[in-house]
Amino acid sequence: MSTLQLSLAIIGGLVLACIVAYNTWTTRRNTPKRALPPEPERVAEPTLRQEPGFDTAADGVDARDAPDDPSPDSPITAHAVDPAEALQMPVPPFPAEQRRAGLDPLIDAIAPLQPESIVSGDAALAAQPPTRRAGSKPFAIEGLNEATRQWETPAPGQRYQGFQAGVQLANRMGALNEIEFSEFVVKAQAFADAINAAPDFPDMLQEVARARELDQFASEHDAQLAFVLRARQAAWSPGYVQQNAARLGFVPGAMPGRLVLPASSPGLPPLLTLAFDTQAALADDPEQSAIRDITLSLDVAQVHRAEQPFARLRELAAALCEAMDGVLCDQNGTPLPAMAMDPIAADLELLYDKLDERDLSAGSVLARRLFS
Repeated sequence: MSTLQLSLAIIGGLVLACIVAYNTWTTRRNTPKRALPPEPERVAEPTLRQEPGFDTAADGVDARDAPDDPSPDSPITAHAVDPAEALQMPVPPFPAEQRRAGLDPLIDAIAPLQPESIVSGDAALAAQPPTRRAGSKPFAIEGLNEATRQWETPAPGQRYQGFQAGVQLANRMGALNEIEFSEFVVKAQAFADAINAAPDFPDMLQEVARARELDQFASEHDAQLAFVLRARQAAWSPGYVQQNAARLGFVPGAMPGRLVLPASSPGLPPLLTLAFDTQAALADDPEQSAIRDITLSLDVAQVHRAEQPFARLRELAAALCEAMDGVLCDQNGTPLPAMAMDPIAADLELLYDKLDERDLSAGSVLARRLFS
């Protein structure tokens, strides 16, 4: 073999190796990032038996890391706190709800129903209409408990000396209209007839006008924020997204491709929602599904301001971007610098004040009903 042939062979081999390396690199780059396997549990090293005592350091735990509340429900664990865990720390409890959860003249049209005699809870339940809506608006009947003197949803075994029927004036479907008010009257009248009660309905035109004014206020003060976290280079698999979100406190939601950050108190709406492509979550092999972006959203009126949901959204978005090599964008895909979030935070404080002035504080029962 001549020197020329040998040189050509070497050059060809190098080119082939470069092509194989480039293809391997491209394939790895385009493969969605996958969740890391769980770390194996460490086997505890044998230690000398020690007598019980109050010194937590004697048990191998630094007293500074010990939980203040040793109960099983305590959210604080006995180890050093890293930045991701700091985002999950409980916030101070927000003020107790001043208004009860039932019908309220602030957002409901209410008709008193006075029966001729005491009505049992079983009879009231039997007379209830089959549906709890008038058009697109929630409809409810409450009874004045003879023993407690409190308004409540009729219950078996109780006795009621009075009733009231109500329909919500507005929600995100719009204002109560004349047709819906008429349906409310028909349902309330049928219930009143069944329990021998005399209804006292409010004026329809006045209530419809109140509904329009309330709907106008709600439309002007309804904020639902959504931001997009977009992958800079390699896409993400559903498992990779779920693993990183779980480290920051997110839990699976009711729908595939949806994760939520729970509120500090059980039973309340979630603070934040993280969503990605539902088809990717339902794929036969989710780890092969490529996700290029996820959405982080906040329904402002549903979350109390004391939870500081927007501040937590900013912190969690930054943590996810760093952990997953992503960039925060608006809904049009335009990257958002950190300074762009400050005006939004200022506007939200003004919005919270306006809702407070109207007795519709964000996160309250009435606000959650109105903005639903």
